[in-house]
Amino acid sequence: MSSTDPTANAVPTRHEQRVVVVTGSTRGIGAGVARRFAAEGASVVVTGRSRDPGEAVVDTITDEGGEATFVQADMRDPAEIEALIDHTVDEYGRVDVLVNNAGVQTETTASEATLSDWEFVVETDFRSFWLCAKHAVEAMPEGGTVLNMSSNHAFLTMPGLYPYNAVKAGINGMTRAMALELGPHGITVNTINPGWVEIERTRAEFDSDEEYEYTKAIHPTGRLGTPADVAGMAAFLASDDATFVTGESILVDGGRTQVMQDELYREYAESIRQGQ
Repeated sequence: MSSTDPTANAVPTRHEQRVVVVTGSTRGIGAGVARRFAAEGASVVVTGRSRDPGEAVVDTITDEGGEATFVQADMRDPAEIEALIDHTVDEYGRVDVLVNNAGVQTETTASEATLSDWEFVVETDFRSFWLCAKHAVEAMPEGGTVLNMSSNHAFLTMPGLYPYNAVKAGINGMTRAMALELGPHGITVNTINPGWVEIERTRAEFDSDEEYEYTKAIHPTGRLGTPADVAGMAAFLASDDATFVTGESILVDGGRTQVMQDELYREYAESIRQGQ
């Protein structure tokens, strides 16, 4: 059964005694991932640019019986990334799991995008993934995990999301490269590619309830995703059950990417629900 609560399907003690760093975890998907790992016994480092929401996530984890600390860090600043990992090692002794989740999005075309747009996305969504992994793996024991958060836009996209969509495709390539190089060290590297996940920002993008219902209907699962859906995949890929999975880019999109014609699929799904 699906649940919007990231901790609802947690496997107790699965990540006990592990140290997990989740970038961009002050809200949305990142906060959900942080809560899931904490619910499974991990010590979690919550991090982001804003202290108040980050401390609020830590308070939530603590209230749920978990262990977490907040480290303020801007993923566009290489020095702050290195300090984040150093702080984690000073606090907990190592890093077992790194979840590269921090990300920003621009709504420009390739011809409209400016150098500032490019740097904003590339430095946050791409360079920081490399730098976080570069420093984290130095403190990562054999059996460690790097998870890179990408998007279904890495596979299929639409106009007006450049360079976000290009960078998301690049993350999949980064994962493959890292998986080859870190495999001999006993570290797995995978990408999670979420589709339409319902968080405050994405819910606000719908102009009407009709548009919202239509969008749900063009997903084979009949709903949008939640942070819990992504958190469940992250917890699995970092578990002992996934030690033979590396270099993969896994879609978590409710089957959305498999739909070729939206209206045709919506009509088909509705006929099934009505028993026709």
